[in-house]
Amino acid sequence: MIGTAYAQATGQAGQGDSLLGLLPIVLMFVILYFLMIRPQMKKAKEHKSMVEALQKGDEVVAVGMLGRITKVGDSYVGLEIAENVVIQVQKHAVTQLLPKGTIKDAA
Repeated sequence: MIGTAYAQATGQAGQGDSLLGLLPIVLMFVILYFLMIRPQMKKAKEHKSMVEALQKGDEVVAVGMLGRITKVGDSYVGLEIAENVVIQVQKHAVTQLLPKGTIKDAA
C-alpha cells in the first residue's frame, strides 16, 4: 500500500552561490552604516568638541533653557538663567552654543 519513496539527489552548492547569498546582508550593513551609524558618530564627535570648548561667558541652550555660563568645572557648568539665578548643569546637557548677544534679543 505504501510505495517506496526515493530522495532526489541535489546538486552541490558551489562556493559562488553561498557568497551571493551573503551579498544582500553585507549590502544592507553597508547602507545602514552610511545612513545611520556614520552620521551619528560625526554628530557625537562635534558635540564632544563643542562641550570641551565651553568657556565662561558663552551663551548656550541646556535642558531647554537659555543661559550664560558663569563657571566651568570638570563635569558641570554654572548657568545663569536669570539675574542672580545660577544653576548647575552637566556639561553634556548643553545642546547648543549660541552666538553672543542672543539672550538680550530673546528677553
